[in-house]
Amino acid sequence: MNAHAKMETRTVGALQDGRGDFDFLVGRWTVNHRRLKLRGADCDDWDEFEGTSVCRKLMDGLCNVDENAMPARDVQGLTFRTYDLARREWAIYWVNSAAGVLQEPVFGRFEDGEGRFYGVDVDNGRPVRVIYAWKDITPASAHWAQAFSFDRGRNWEVNWTMAFTRCE
Repeated sequence: MNAHAKMETRTVGALQDGRGDFDFLVGRWTVNHRRLKLRGADCDDWDEFEGTSVCRKLMDGLCNVDENAMPARDVQGLTFRTYDLARREWAIYWVNSAAGVLQEPVFGRFEDGEGRFYGVDVDNGRPVRVIYAWKDITPASAHWAQAFSFDRGRNWEVNWTMAFTRCE
């Protein structure tokens, strides 16, 4: 088998087992952020600002990391993702420069071109369920959203969205 055939076989296998799910995110991006000013308070007043993101693939796609700069809010964030081959599931961890604390992960996978990842957290002392959702993924753009449920998953409130545009 020649080198090209080996690479093609490995890539197809990687995509089938899920480790290539975040390959679309590798590279440099500009990001339009929209964050709800008050969460869990029937608020529809949004804070909008620009940022950047740089994503790197690690360990042949089993992990990736992205660094996010939000200079308008004087904060940085880092996402670390790791893929569990046995469970065929991603774990996504987040830390920001405001707190410096690694948050509890969300877990999930991609199906039919969309990613959904679920977890639990605490927001201003209130326990919440969390969902991260990736959709509208193209070579030049992608959309991410975060939603919280304050009532054990009966109702969801989107509180942060990011529209990614690939840098040339």
